[in-house]
Amino acid sequence: MIDPQFSPGRWPGARQVASPNADQRPDDEVSLLLIHAISLPPGQFKGAAIEALFTNQLDPEAHPYFATIAHLRVSAHLLIRRDGECVQFVDTDRRAWHAGRSRWWDPRQRRWRQALNDFSVGIELEGDETNPFTKAQYRALAKAARWLWDRYPALTPERVTSHARVAPLRKTDPGPTFDWAYWRQLLTDREDDSARDDPRN
Repeated sequence: MIDPQFSPGRWPGARQVASPNADQRPDDEVSLLLIHAISLPPGQFKGAAIEALFTNQLDPEAHPYFATIAHLRVSAHLLIRRDGECVQFVDTDRRAWHAGRSRWWDPRQRRWRQALNDFSVGIELEGDETNPFTKAQYRALAKAARWLWDRYPALTPERVTSHARVAPLRKTDPGPTFDWAYWRQLLTDREDDSARDDPRN
């Protein structure tokens, strides 16, 4: 466990689990939020496999699919589970290894940018392209995003995109089940912060 009191880049709303798959950011200012989705094994939820993957402890013999990914050294800054629990693996002031080969058109700089890990925060939602994400996840993602915008002046609501958009030949997440309009509505509705989600959603 890592102690959140020692770094302002650790979100108080998250359980802290340190990933070794991170390093120092270059001088780039944090200015992009990248939304992902993950389920391990694919289509299954609530297990410990995602945390195991991000901490290099995934057992390749536990499931046939795990044998194909256990060698990967990847991470995200945050994971939001189906019940809204947030797990932080990497301090947001550090570079998590989440974007892979990707590029993004930066309207502020008017150019294509690569090496997105240098200046982005990556948030994984536990989910897939078939099952709708839960209300608890949308609420947690809205809280996390507002915290990030308060912390990083260059990161604004307009500078949010999906893994699919920055790596369209490789990735499709978070997929068509992610309701962008609903999430953006929650961003302005702070009264929803204390609402408890129906676990069936």
